Amino acid sequence: MPDLEKRIEELRAELHRHNRLYYIDASPEISDFEFDQLMNELIELEKEHPEYDDPNSPTKRVGGDLTEDFETKPHRFPMLSLGNTYSKEELNAFLDRVEKGLGKAVDYVAELKFDGVAISLTYVEGKLKQALTRGDGTQGDDVTTNIKTIRSIPLVLSGREVPDLFEIRGEVVLPKADFEALNRIRENEGLPLYANPRNTAAGSLKLQDSTQVAKRNLDCFLYSISSDSVPFDSHWEGLTKARTWGFKVSDTAKLCLTRDEIFNFIEHWEKNRKDLPFEIDGIVLKVNKIQAQEELGFTAKAPRWAISYKYKAEQVQTELESVSYQVGRTGAVTPVANLKPVLLAGTTVKRASLHNADQMALHDLHFGDFVYLEKGGEIIPKVVGVNLKKRKEGSSPIEFIKNCPECDSELIRKEGEAAHYCPNEYECPPQIKGKVEHFISRKAMDIEGMGPETIDLFFQNQLVKNSADLFDLTKEDILPLDRLGEKSAENILKGIEASKQIPFPRVLYGLGIRYVGETVAKKLAKAFKTMDALSLAGKEELEAVPEIGERIADSILQFFHLESNKKVIERLKVHGLNFEISEKEAPLLSNSLEGKSIVISGVFNLDRKELKSLVEKHGGKNVGSISSKTSFILAGENMGPSKLEKAKKLNIPLVKEEEFLNMIEEE
Repeated sequence: MPDLEKRIEELRAELHRHNRLYYIDASPEISDFEFDQLMNELIELEKEHPEYDDPNSPTKRVGGDLTEDFETKPHRFPMLSLGNTYSKEELNAFLDRVEKGLGKAVDYVAELKFDGVAISLTYVEGKLKQALTRGDGTQGDDVTTNIKTIRSIPLVLSGREVPDLFEIRGEVVLPKADFEALNRIRENEGLPLYANPRNTAAGSLKLQDSTQVAKRNLDCFLYSISSDSVPFDSHWEGLTKARTWGFKVSDTAKLCLTRDEIFNFIEHWEKNRKDLPFEIDGIVLKVNKIQAQEELGFTAKAPRWAISYKYKAEQVQTELESVSYQVGRTGAVTPVANLKPVLLAGTTVKRASLHNADQMALHDLHFGDFVYLEKGGEIIPKVVGVNLKKRKEGSSPIEFIKNCPECDSELIRKEGEAAHYCPNEYECPPQIKGKVEHFISRKAMDIEGMGPETIDLFFQNQLVKNSADLFDLTKEDILPLDRLGEKSAENILKGIEASKQIPFPRVLYGLGIRYVGETVAKKLAKAFKTMDALSLAGKEELEAVPEIGERIADSILQFFHLESNKKVIERLKVHGLNFEISEKEAPLLSNSLEGKSIVISGVFNLDRKELKSLVEKHGGKNVGSISSKTSFILAGENMGPSKLEKAKKLNIPLVKEEEFLNMIEEE
């Protein structure tokens, strides 16, 4: 190795070590001046010799790169959300479910629930490869360049037994002191103040200039490792390993062997959370043993082995000034309380949802009332009560409106539903715009370069009144519009063209048929294969599809009955959208597992995701827990004893991996 290259490598290794000593271990060996001298030397050498570039060099922490678009990429392991509990009774019910599912008492790890931005970091051969936001749980935005500016995140790992490939999840936070300092600067410059540390951290990760991100002093706590193979048997051991590899793991985490220890931890931090240098909104409880976690498995949205306990929301009182009404894309009308501004949980609140007419009646709201506010999950402000002692004498009760505030149509309320609806589905402006916004959304057509403001601009200029109009847009249509130049117009048109590759189930979801969400759209696409077949289906055919009931069937029939919808679909078909399941999307290789519900448990030679895919490709259904309806258990090594016992009790057969592969191979 040439002397110059050797010196660059020495400087990088030395700076990585000092960075860890300062930001992770809190035991610096050199002064800031000495650190800066080493950094400046490395910056100069790298500038003069770009052939020795390294994406994980310590110099990347100072920023400088510009990111115009944050590319969406898939998570190797889904980033699921956690279920919430708000009382000792709810948490005890969770603990009872865990112990019943495992057939024994277990130990848990209690951790602080950081109020920040969830992040997933991928390391390959000990080096940071990628950083993704949570996104929708299956895919997130690539913010690697900005993440590298956070000094508590190691770019290169140290220690032993580091897996060749793994993801580690954590929370990016903005310390309270840095948040307050940012707001002092903005106040002096006459700029609007940031709302709270969490939102500011989220916004910082999406800044295009990484130099500005580096100035925000973001921090990051890591708390969960995901890998096909991990060198530990428990979550607690995983946290310990993560520390030795160079990650910042909160020293507040506690291994709890009893329920008393769990509730003592909760009570301690509820009393002392204001003394922490960062925001928390509760605690997270996780089953400690990895094998026990695997036995408990997951629901569609959350792990069965972890839960959050949310601290009681702060409550404040303020004056109700008026009530306004919002119309959503489905026509549902939501009343909104307009309030005298008040500070609540770090945010100035001026508006709060009143949900529906029933909730307004429940509170018996009068004009000028003083109302109590909380934040649901400390995020969404809501009215929770009225201070009757302050009610003004002679004040009038507030009655729910009878006509749409946007188009003046008479509102309707269907039997059994809480919401009032505007029936003017295809002429009411918010409904028109809402449908197009839904069509372009990430989970539907995922058209880049557009958002609600762009759709509103198109609508105001009479360019777009339905989703098919988007595909008729030209550069000449877009260029005269405010805030949209040549580059924006090109990006929008490129995004529209790219959306023609979106698979049929997502196109169907994007049409916005009431009650047809992502899952229902997939089931309908799989059952009918083409849009034509679906549009001609009768009520009995629709209800024959699993999980499609009368309400959904009626909604689909009504949608395809309307002439305006038929015209939009024909126009979309002409523009080349996918209106049928492609061979790639129709993954059934055989019907050998049709009608079978299969539980996968244990350790296998094949990746678990691959086994689940094989079950689906041969017509089977993956389920997370054993019941009398389970057809068989695909059993690997180290299958949990409680699952074995339950299978024996219910007389459910166990099928080994080799036997399973032979079973589907024969087909």
